[in-house]
Amino acid sequence: MNPADVVRDPATPLFEVDESQAALFHALSEPTRLALLRHLSTGEHRVRDLVDHMHLAQSTVSTHLACLRDCGLVRGRTEGRASWFSLADPERLVELLAAADVLLGASGASLALRHHDHDDPVGGELR
Repeated sequence: MNPADVVRDPATPLFEVDESQAALFHALSEPTRLALLRHLSTGEHRVRDLVDHMHLAQSTVSTHLACLRDCGLVRGRTEGRASWFSLADPERLVELLAAADVLLGASGASLALRHHDHDDPVGGELR
């Protein structure tokens, strides 16, 4: 049977959402965390290397890495006094970001990297 031939109840959602998905998308919503993920896509790095490369405070990098680790996007290991981080599942992360590009392209949306307050109407329109 072709999936397109299946009659679907329009009141039934197409997908479920839960708090873990919200946490994942929250982690991906921060440009600095995306930049860290991009840098980690080149291989495993020490926190010190990420601090130097990103020109951020060690505490800032560590906070972002903790968020990414809590969401399962990166994994860390300790070697002596150094903490090393790498992508937990690079192939699936690439797939997720590619799907985001497809979704954004299909919507025709042109988004900038800035905060959008979608709940605050301005001039009668949502911004």
